[in-house]
Amino acid sequence: MTTDVKMPTLDITDVASAKMSEILREEKMEGKGVRIYVEGGGCSGFQYGFAFDEARDTDFRLPMKEGFEVLVDTFSMNYLRGANVDFVDTIEGSGFKISNPNATGSCGCGSSFSV
Repeated sequence: MTTDVKMPTLDITDVASAKMSEILREEKMEGKGVRIYVEGGGCSGFQYGFAFDEARDTDFRLPMKEGFEVLVDTFSMNYLRGANVDFVDTIEGSGFKISNPNATGSCGCGSSFSV
């Protein structure tokens, strides 16, 4: 049973969506979705991951205006609900940044978090 997300449970900024679409084209991954997931690890207990993937029956599917979907499994959505995904490009570097209201702490690099 595929779950199409109608209410904003995970906010993907226009900048992040455009960058995901650009990467899908550059990597010749048209037809795939961008999976955002949470897994155990990192210095704070959990870490974020991104991958090109196909939708699974139990995924939350967030359609993007560029024609692809952001895919989130049920486990990860429990930790990502209400989070904001953006793409930042600064002097320190560029990449996707997740601002997560569920995180009670994070490491200095910002790639892992605790709840």
